Amino acid sequence: MIRFYFVDVFADRPLTGNPLALVPEADDLTVPQMQAIAREFNQSETTFLLRSEEEGVDWRLRSYTPAGVEVDGAGHNALGAWLWLADQGFTGDQPAVTMQQRIGAEVLAVEILRVAGEPVRIVMDQGAPEFGKQVTDGERLTGALGLESRHLAADATAQVVSTGVAHLLVPLATREAVDAAVAQSRDLAALLAEAGGEGCYLYTTAGDDGAAAYTRFFNPTVGIAEDPATGTAAGPLAAALVRSGKVPSGSPVFIEQGHYLGRPSRIRVDVADDRVRLSGSGLITARGELRLA
Repeated sequence: MIRFYFVDVFADRPLTGNPLALVPEADDLTVPQMQAIAREFNQSETTFLLRSEEEGVDWRLRSYTPAGVEVDGAGHNALGAWLWLADQGFTGDQPAVTMQQRIGAEVLAVEILRVAGEPVRIVMDQGAPEFGKQVTDGERLTGALGLESRHLAADATAQVVSTGVAHLLVPLATREAVDAAVAQSRDLAALLAEAGGEGCYLYTTAGDDGAAAYTRFFNPTVGIAEDPATGTAAGPLAAALVRSGKVPSGSPVFIEQGHYLGRPSRIRVDVADDRVRLSGSGLITARGELRLA
């Protein structure tokens, strides 16, 4: 029997946020088994928790999409795993605890914060921002998104940015424009391949609800039609907004995502110089057992 859990990440109530399938005690699973389990769950990502034999590293995480693609970077895949670890008592009960996780080639710090009467909040370091290729062919870009040139924002340019995973950030003029997008998967995947991006994060800074950006995320390159909350894209976007002066360095950046899918999510990112920290909460909504024999 293999235990599994579902964790709603970046959520304050069940059935919102981004659902993560989590398999703890995954040390004896082979990569083909992990890929098959991820395909069975058919969530945007399934994370497998492995014990670490590496000095200074508390846990090792591996995450796969339903298409069998392994995902690096610290996003909802990692944050949900740490919410489960905290719930199960693996992180102690102090008000603030810092631990280390290995995801792919990186070892990243994770902070577990507890405040009486509030949900546990997980704060994770991402990598330093790296700013890549700009996409200036507006006609091709909007065509791949099912939009028109009028939907593009006039004060920013689409650019690939990474804080662990490279995504193409596409600025749009309004929230209505973000919601109007219909990704043309083949065209978008080809554009992303040329630009050096894995996924595509549409955003607008228009709005008056206190959020810095309203977003949607498409990732045809790894088989994700649309994701309701994407930490590996929120980090790059927050870094880009700070760099452009749209939000001040050192202030929390709140990003709204998932509304179009009926799974509203609110993601917090803190950017100070090259340090990018993603944070959020969530809750365990389901558990069960897999029978592989």
